[in-house]
Amino acid sequence: MRRAVAIILIGVGLMLGLAARADVQPWMVVPSESSIAMRVGSPLGQRSGRFERWTGDILFDPQAPEQAQVSIEVEAASLRMDDGALTRTALGPSFLDSARHPRIAFRLQALEPLGPQRFQARADITVKGVTRPVSFPVTLRSDGRTAQMTGGFSLDRAAFGIGTRGPWNGILARQVRVDVVLATRPAS
Repeated sequence: MRRAVAIILIGVGLMLGLAARADVQPWMVVPSESSIAMRVGSPLGQRSGRFERWTGDILFDPQAPEQAQVSIEVEAASLRMDDGALTRTALGPSFLDSARHPRIAFRLQALEPLGPQRFQARADITVKGVTRPVSFPVTLRSDGRTAQMTGGFSLDRAAFGIGTRGPWNGILARQVRVDVVLATRPAS
């Protein structure tokens, strides 16, 4: 009897969970209004770059943003630094090693409300086969037809094995700032 009651309760819980997620729909990235940019300190001042090719799988309900599911895949070789020579170095084996590690992944784990349009995002970032958690504040604005998330975080490049050998390790700052603007709209 207890087992039957437990099975019924689990079934009801699953149905309620599915009903709560019923309005979570696929959304798509609007590339012309989105960006993934980075900055790192150097002896010559801040150096900046931008990833030009990436895709996103997004499930989102404007009425329940904390249920969002976001997965972003970035083509490592699409990084363009503010100097062509720096781009070649950044993509090479000492840094991103884009030939051996072609993808950088972002997986949202949680979106926790902080206030109106403010959330704390917790995500996993994978670079060069190494996955590390990040947590950072974001602003999320939605009118039901479009949504835009803006936020940024800092990564310790050495934690991902980026630029840890050779002269670059002592020259570049260890913290790399990543700023994201993700504009989306319903896929259908």
